[in-house]
Amino acid sequence: MYSLLNKTENAHEDSIWTCAWGCSNKKRETLPENDDSRDSMRSNEDETVEYIVTGSVDDTVKVWVQKDKSLQLKHTLTGHSLGVVSVAVSSDGLKCASSSLDSSLKLWDLETGEKISSIEVGPVDTWMVVFSPDDKFIVSGSHSGKIHLYGTESGKQEQIFDTRGGKFTISVAYSPDGKYIASGAIDGIINIFDVTYGKVLRTLEGHAMPIRSLCFSPDSQLLLTASDDGHMKIYDVKDANVAGTMSGHASWVLGVAFSPDGQNFASCSSDQTVKVWELAQRQCLHSFHEHNDQIWSVKYSPIRNNIIASVSDDKSINLYECPP
Repeated sequence: MYSLLNKTENAHEDSIWTCAWGCSNKKRETLPENDDSRDSMRSNEDETVEYIVTGSVDDTVKVWVQKDKSLQLKHTLTGHSLGVVSVAVSSDGLKCASSSLDSSLKLWDLETGEKISSIEVGPVDTWMVVFSPDDKFIVSGSHSGKIHLYGTESGKQEQIFDTRGGKFTISVAYSPDGKYIASGAIDGIINIFDVTYGKVLRTLEGHAMPIRSLCFSPDSQLLLTASDDGHMKIYDVKDANVAGTMSGHASWVLGVAFSPDGQNFASCSSDQTVKVWELAQRQCLHSFHEHNDQIWSVKYSPIRNNIIASVSDDKSINLYECPP
């Protein structure tokens, strides 16, 4: 059964452009059974806490905790001044990175809501940000076409990958195995970098318009792309071949995301729909029509294959439940 699990309206004061999930394990103290005395031995149990982080044109980053079927606001993070374009959560669920049109990149502590650092990126427009799988780097594309790697601890630029094309890089993805970085440009060109050597390994063509979003499959073998041309493509990373082309949205495809098990993926579009696809057959399984404006980002829960979040110009955060 496909259903809308929760709709948080007016989650921000303006359009929501980006979202990311995170989860962390906490120790929860519990009393032994049949003993409620304060002096008794306590045991520690792991409690998994899931977050959704959103970024908006209203300049704020917000951290939401899922409680049952609803979202509760935990933190409002302020400091950006020209709209938040992208947010990313570290693999341990403890930190968040955000980028803005104000040419700043900020790192936040998700537990306390405190700003850890503001990373100086110079006079460049930073766009999408992602963490490396080991959380040592924050990766961002820029209008110069270069990929910048900033040290999470140092807060400084530590490496630059050059796409050689000089076109505005608006989407970036890091493969889960840590071997590749993929970038999508405003002219529809996709580059895959070998992280070890810092050089372009593959240049993929096939889209005619900007690449708004791209992501690797959980096994790092496939790259899924979304474009303003209304199409999504699946590329085999090793051979650089197109393994599939999907159409179905009536307008720009603005976001794509794989499920944690890699069997399905989701897409969102300016046609105001979220679609769920089966990877094996490249077929659309369901379309959600729960937003009333274009949808900028769609993401799967990192630990549940059947929960999806989406954010939109309509200022709402939607959570969907899919069949397990």
